[in-house]
Amino acid sequence: MGKVNTGLTATLLADRFGCRTIVFTGVAGGLDPELCIGDIVIADRVVQHDFGLLTDERLRPYQPGHIPFIEPTERLGYPVDPAVIDRVKHRLDGFTLAPLSTAAGGGGRQPRIYYGTILTGDQYLHCERTRNRLHHELGGMAVEMEGGAVAQICASFDIPWLVIRALSDLAGADSGVDFNRFVGEVAASSARVLLRLLPVLTAC
Repeated sequence: MGKVNTGLTATLLADRFGCRTIVFTGVAGGLDPELCIGDIVIADRVVQHDFGLLTDERLRPYQPGHIPFIEPTERLGYPVDPAVIDRVKHRLDGFTLAPLSTAAGGGGRQPRIYYGTILTGDQYLHCERTRNRLHHELGGMAVEMEGGAVAQICASFDIPWLVIRALSDLAGADSGVDFNRFVGEVAASSARVLLRLLPVLTAC
């Protein structure tokens, strides 16, 4: 858990084991109010929301590896290779997940699959105000603690990567309760998406 451990693991996979593609899957907190617990977010970009320039007690996210006053850049985040996203979307066309249990939404609602920005930071988010700010300022659909590190390492090694997340909570005051209630069920959905994608990801 966290960017340091993830960066170490991704480095070992790329350098020592020669992995051609790295995929990170699991659960995340939802930021977009249109999303529900159980929905899947597949990153087309990741941003490390806690790396940046701190001024007037406010953090302005900045691109990891760059120093604002020495090596300025307008770039923010790491985009997924468009060719990878195209293969993923084609493979998941028409793919459906089993409806959530009554405890996780009920009414036979099926989890939906979205593509968008996933934010990464070394905090477990338990705050509605921060959740809303991250969504509005950075366009994040989900927040977690590892994807940005995977992307940064893979960019250094010039290998494809993908982050797949199922929403276990909505990153607010009830996130701790929601996580414990739903993590098993939604993590299984994330795993099913990964299994569906393996044939196209191993071809990267």
